[in-house]
Amino acid sequence: MYDLIIVGSGPAGLSAAVYGSRAGLNLLVLEEKPMSGGQVLNTCEVDNYLGMPGINGFDMGMKFREHVDRMGVVCKTAAVTAVTDRGQSKVVETADGAVYEARTLILATGAEHAMLNIPGEEEYRGKGVSYCATCDGAFFKGRDVAVVGGGDVAVEDAVYLARICRKVYLVHRRESLRAARSLQNKLADCDNVEILWNRTLSAVSGAELVEKITLRQVKDGAEEELPVDGVFIAVGMRPNTKAFLDSVPCDEKGYVLAGEDCVTKVPGIFAAGDLRTKQVRQIITAVADGACAVVSAERYLNGN
Repeated sequence: MYDLIIVGSGPAGLSAAVYGSRAGLNLLVLEEKPMSGGQVLNTCEVDNYLGMPGINGFDMGMKFREHVDRMGVVCKTAAVTAVTDRGQSKVVETADGAVYEARTLILATGAEHAMLNIPGEEEYRGKGVSYCATCDGAFFKGRDVAVVGGGDVAVEDAVYLARICRKVYLVHRRESLRAARSLQNKLADCDNVEILWNRTLSAVSGAELVEKITLRQVKDGAEEELPVDGVFIAVGMRPNTKAFLDSVPCDEKGYVLAGEDCVTKVPGIFAAGDLRTKQVRQIITAVADGACAVVSAERYLNGN
C-alpha cells in the first residue's frame, strides 16, 4: 500500500514526485514510456521557463528526471489501463497485468496531438505526415512542407522548419494567428514561409510517400492542390484520459474536472498538468500543478 501513486512522468508528474518525496510520502511513479519528460522531449527550444532561457526541450526533460532520481523515487514503466476508487484505497491496473494500490492518486498523463481525421492522414503517418517538427523535420531538409494550425505550436514548427526546408506553407483556417506575438514576429522574419489564410486541410495523397495535399477554402468551399513533401499537423491537443473516463468526472472534451488545487470530484484522486481543466497549459503551469496536487494529497491523508 503506497501513500501516493503518480500516473505519468511529464513535468507535472515529475514535479509531484519531487514534492511527494520531500513530504516523506511512500510513493510510486508509473510512466507509460521508458523515457520521462512528456511533450517537452519533442520541443526544440524552451525560452519561457524561468531561469532556463533557450534550453533544449530534451535536456530539460532529462534535468527533471535527474532531479527525481536524486530523490530516490521509484519509477516503473507501465501503461495504466484502469483506475478504481475503493474509498480509502485506489487501485491501479496496468497493461502487463500488475495491480498497485495507494491511499491517494495523482493523474498526470498529459495530452497528445489531435488528429484531423481526414483522408490520407493515417495512411501517410510516418510517410510524410507528422505531428512533431523537431522530431521529423530533418527528413525534409531542402524540401517543401506545410504546417497546419495557427497557435503557438504551429508557428514554432513553421519557424523551426524554415531553417532547414526550402519552402514552408502555414495553413490556417482563420485570417489571423492565435500564436503569441513574439512567435509571430519570428515568423515574419522567415523569408521562405508563406501563410495560406482561410484554408483547411481536407486530404493528403501521394504514392508511397506524401506528394501533395488538398486545401479547402473556408469561405466558398473551393479546393486546390498543393505539392509538398511533408505536412506537419499542429491543431491542438487531446487529453490522455481514456483509462480514467469511468473513474473521474471529465468535461465534454475529456479533460478531468479539477480546479487550481488539482482536487477532482473523487476524494483522494487528484489531476495535475495538461489533462485537467485549466486556462493555461505550459510547462511551468504543469510543474506548479504537481506541487499543488501533492499539497492537496497531503491534506487528504492528514484528514483521513
